[in-house]
Amino acid sequence: MIEIMDTTLRDGEQTTGVSFTDSEKLTLAKMLLNEIKVNRIEVASARVSQGEFEAVKRITQWADKNNCIDKIEILSFVDGTASLDWVEKAGGKVINLLSKGSLKHLEGQLRKTPQEHLADILFIIEEAGKRGISVNLYLEDWSNGMISSPDYVYFMVDHLSKSSLKRIMLPDTLGILNPEQTEQFCSLMVNRYPGVHFDFHAHNDYDLATANVYSALKAGIKGVHTTINGLGERAGNVPLASVLGVMNDHLKIENTLVENKLSHVSRMVELFSGLRVPANKPLTGDYVFTQCCGVHADGDQKADLYFNPLLPERFGRTRQYALGKTSGKANITKNLEELGIELSKEDLLKVTQRVIELGDKKETVTIDDLPYIISDVLKNGKVEQKVKLINYSLSIARGLKPVASVSLCINDEVHTETSVGDGQYDAFMKAVKSIYLRLGKDYPTLTDYLVTIPPGGKTDALVETTISWEINGQEFKTRGLDADQTSAAIKATIKMLNTIAQSDDSKGKGVIKTANYQPQI
Repeated sequence: MIEIMDTTLRDGEQTTGVSFTDSEKLTLAKMLLNEIKVNRIEVASARVSQGEFEAVKRITQWADKNNCIDKIEILSFVDGTASLDWVEKAGGKVINLLSKGSLKHLEGQLRKTPQEHLADILFIIEEAGKRGISVNLYLEDWSNGMISSPDYVYFMVDHLSKSSLKRIMLPDTLGILNPEQTEQFCSLMVNRYPGVHFDFHAHNDYDLATANVYSALKAGIKGVHTTINGLGERAGNVPLASVLGVMNDHLKIENTLVENKLSHVSRMVELFSGLRVPANKPLTGDYVFTQCCGVHADGDQKADLYFNPLLPERFGRTRQYALGKTSGKANITKNLEELGIELSKEDLLKVTQRVIELGDKKETVTIDDLPYIISDVLKNGKVEQKVKLINYSLSIARGLKPVASVSLCINDEVHTETSVGDGQYDAFMKAVKSIYLRLGKDYPTLTDYLVTIPPGGKTDALVETTISWEINGQEFKTRGLDADQTSAAIKATIKMLNTIAQSDDSKGKGVIKTANYQPQI
């Protein structure tokens, strides 16, 4: 069975601008071990900061109580007993000792001979054993070592393989390898030292990390290091999701990973790191299970011709069919089926043409927009709004909480409310929610809030606000466009109110029917 050591909490935190709090680290540690079920996690670097120490201490205390302390690993340094003292005080029981894996790094950074460096390492291994601490060893810059100084690499491993090390870890520290080199070098190590457990640590500078992991596994490597969402130094580490796909679908290698928890943990790391997962990222991106081309939708409708082994249900996702200028009738039909709407062939053709026209204008077309497009095309008139925003007033003053006064017309009746909030939009939302609660109506939960502006960052640029909602177990998104962020959010909210109004009218079908709220720009 292949071991997965996830280093999101150590190497992942070396991503520019990423820093996890101790609570976030503990949360992710639990999710990685209990939900995705990776075999080991690297949680920190020794001697970095007091905050890092407190985070490690919280993780080790939890792990000790839950009998998984041997799965918690800490990066340590060849610094006598300094790192060992830090790790021992923090409650750690496993260190990943960072040694030099190339002669260039050894001579250029440490200014020592191979014999001196080896002696320093062996001292730490012995001292760790006295303290009940297990040791794995990184050969930093190993890939360059195999290219330019293989004799040095062999000298080190010849001696280290006879020590009490549990694992020797082979990093492509600068992300320079290609798949052929990876398989060659890993095979050399595995064949020369058959009794040693080798891990491979891939970086993605050439976008070859996943391919290199594939080659390393073919060569007989027993462990792979990953990060969630590919976080890590420079271009990042190999993403856990990609490694999972390679192992399960291409190499058929036994592992402990739980596929349907992947998306949940990916979103949590996205939230904590502040780095959005690209929409087109394999396995975890928004688009990976979305078909855009009309030919593909047609093939799926007739015989699932464009399905591949990456079925979205494996990862807790659903298949979608995008709407735009490449859409065909099959794309529209698939989305209409999800909404529970049937159209005649003639009407379907008209709606398809309108979607293509909107796509040509580069307007975003979503499944939420379809009912309004249908109404606009088939009725040739303006869509009636069941919920109208009559007026609103937002005020903010120093030392006082923002206040919002809102008037809504719901089914031809006007309702007014005033509320305070932590921000202007929060105050607006609380006023609207008060109206709905007073009327005994269901009100959704806001689950995500994304603001997008065009490149350039001009202060007069339009702002698109995309808000995700959840109501009665169903999720949907609405968008608003305006020069002001709060106004854009309010427009997205009004669209949401009309969405649930239409849902109320179609109860029993189990769908949320949505409408395209047209913002006044």
